[in-house]
Amino acid sequence: MSAALHLQRGLRERIRSGDAEITVVEPRSHLTYHPLLAEVAAGSIDPRHVVVPLRRALPHCRVLTARITRIEHATRRAWADAAGRGEPPAPVELDYDVLVVAPGSVSRTDPVPGLAEHGLGFSTVAEAVGLRNHVLEQLDLASATRDPALRQAALTFVFVGAGYAGVGALAELEDMARHAVRGYHNVGQDDLRWVLVEATDRILAEESPELAAHTLAQLRERSVDVRLRTTLESAAGRVVALSDGSRFAARTLVWTAGVRPSPLLRDTDLPLDTLGRIRCLPTLQAVGPDGRALPGVWAAGDGAAVPDPRAGGAPCAPNAQHAFAQAELLADNLLVSLDGGPRAAGIAEYRPDRAACSTSLGLHRAVAHTRRGGRLTGRRAWWLHRARHLNRLPSGDRKVRVLMDWLLGGVFSREVVSLGTLEHPRAEFEAGFGNGPGNGRGTGPETGSGRGTADDRPT
Repeated sequence: MSAALHLQRGLRERIRSGDAEITVVEPRSHLTYHPLLAEVAAGSIDPRHVVVPLRRALPHCRVLTARITRIEHATRRAWADAAGRGEPPAPVELDYDVLVVAPGSVSRTDPVPGLAEHGLGFSTVAEAVGLRNHVLEQLDLASATRDPALRQAALTFVFVGAGYAGVGALAELEDMARHAVRGYHNVGQDDLRWVLVEATDRILAEESPELAAHTLAQLRERSVDVRLRTTLESAAGRVVALSDGSRFAARTLVWTAGVRPSPLLRDTDLPLDTLGRIRCLPTLQAVGPDGRALPGVWAAGDGAAVPDPRAGGAPCAPNAQHAFAQAELLADNLLVSLDGGPRAAGIAEYRPDRAACSTSLGLHRAVAHTRRGGRLTGRRAWWLHRARHLNRLPSGDRKVRVLMDWLLGGVFSREVVSLGTLEHPRAEFEAGFGNGPGNGRGTGPETGSGRGTADDRPT
């Protein structure tokens, strides 16, 4: 979306005259601003405010809500499936002159027993909201049950992967849960168990060692059980088995162990590296078989292997900071090439600024480092973290809405209500037809028999 924003500005006159057309193909009708998903999960931000409607943001583009199924650059054609939920696919064939490939990434999963059945992801708004509802439902379950084993499992929360997503999600939800248990007469903060599992020897691999160590100390002060050099071996039967030999029951298992390039790239004739990313020059042009720029193909983001000069030419890390910066440069270079040919003077190489990353650790707590190499922690880092992401949100009205969420959150206490029924909106209606446990056909909500038990709620 960022690249399309810049292109529609640069090609405005050509679009008006009919000399140019920009088509954006995306399975969802919106952009999700991923760096704020942790605050969505904690209830600090309304979920609608971290998504930007594509058609509103790109009024001069043709937006197709569809999924690309194949790209054949040799004939400059692409195929997509456009379909509503539950409807058969409607194939669409697209011709193009210039192709910009930015499909992003998907969660990287391992064949761990039980992970597919019991694991939760954390890469979409739906997953963030679902995780929030799930955590609050576990508190309800622990408060209601008389089974000590079930209670302990409900109050155990395991996160696998200690990158920005995993650390931010765990810290925000742990902070929310500690606030939520104040309303329970028989669940205390000391009853909650939070476990963070990381395969390497440190958390926040993209942060400086000093900030990573500070974050680790902060988490352990909050009684988070951080397991380094440890992997998940099994989650079968909701029993977590780790490589260090420990085994314990847990009803919450969140998988944030990295990402992999979008699998749609495999269904193209574009040059890919060993990890499935498009091989790119520093100018963000795809590399052809002869090592030169492949005419008409540009790529950016998590699905592009763009050399990072600060890392000795190794591909840039898959994060939002690189993606947004590459998108702007891609649009500028593409506009230059359209005006003066593929070898036009002015095509620049991607040279990322010093990393300016940050992550929230809950209300009034964060870690961050500045472009000048400075390091911040605590409240100052928290303010900087929020200011950065408010500035980066690619929509003026979304910036205002998120800011209002934060201001209201400073005046009122957290909302700790689970709305898990929103994930299955037809459950109550179906129960009225006798599909629910113990329901007679034709019973309605007046009888109280249209509601299931706690064990029937989706987890």
